[in-house]
Amino acid sequence: MTSRLLYELAGEDASLRFSPYCWRSRMALLHKGLEFTTLPWRFTEKEAIAFSGQGQVPVLVDGETVVFDSWAIAEHLERAHPDAPSLFGGAAGQAVTRFVNEFTDTVVNAGLSRLLVSDIYPLLHEKDRAYFRASRERRFGKPLEEVTANRDADLARFRQSLDPFRRTLAHQPFLGGSAPLYADYILFGSLQWARCVSALEVLANDDALLAWRERLLDAFDGHARRATRHHAP
Repeated sequence: MTSRLLYELAGEDASLRFSPYCWRSRMALLHKGLEFTTLPWRFTEKEAIAFSGQGQVPVLVDGETVVFDSWAIAEHLERAHPDAPSLFGGAAGQAVTRFVNEFTDTVVNAGLSRLLVSDIYPLLHEKDRAYFRASRERRFGKPLEEVTANRDADLARFRQSLDPFRRTLAHQPFLGGSAPLYADYILFGSLQWARCVSALEVLANDDALLAWRERLLDAFDGHARRATRHHAP
């Protein structure tokens, strides 16, 4: 087993890895061409990652170094493996990518949460369900089922929030330009989250983002396309 380990959020099915943040880190490792082993982790398994000094994933163990938080992991990989393909294309690219990271966290993922939260609940391990329901209902101030009750209107707003990405991709095949960079993996991780946990198609059939997503699903020998999906035939 490689000494490089990535702890990822998993459902009741240990192969269902659905965290958008973990997908960012997984794609970053693939981009760098680094070997790694993934380990499933669930919300209530705090003791399994206590060595990281906190209680959330992704957590990367890279040799003797332990890093948590997807952005910190990307920074670590860029710093620790400078001879591998760059995730940012330089310091200026890294600074701009931070904006993509913050926008996706605060706008894209917030919108997706309202669309997906009730679909995620039944996919969780039984030991996680009470925690998930209580924490998300406290966050939204209402039962999970009510959060997604206005899904059609919320879906329209979510799709509109992606317009800055569509406008960028009208000029180039990837957010990173001619080839994907970490900025692409940030947004892709969010769309992969939805793809893994819900039958809801968050992109319309005529959405220009579909071609971009397809290119990333095919990247690294189709790694992300092969991911477990709860509703896959």
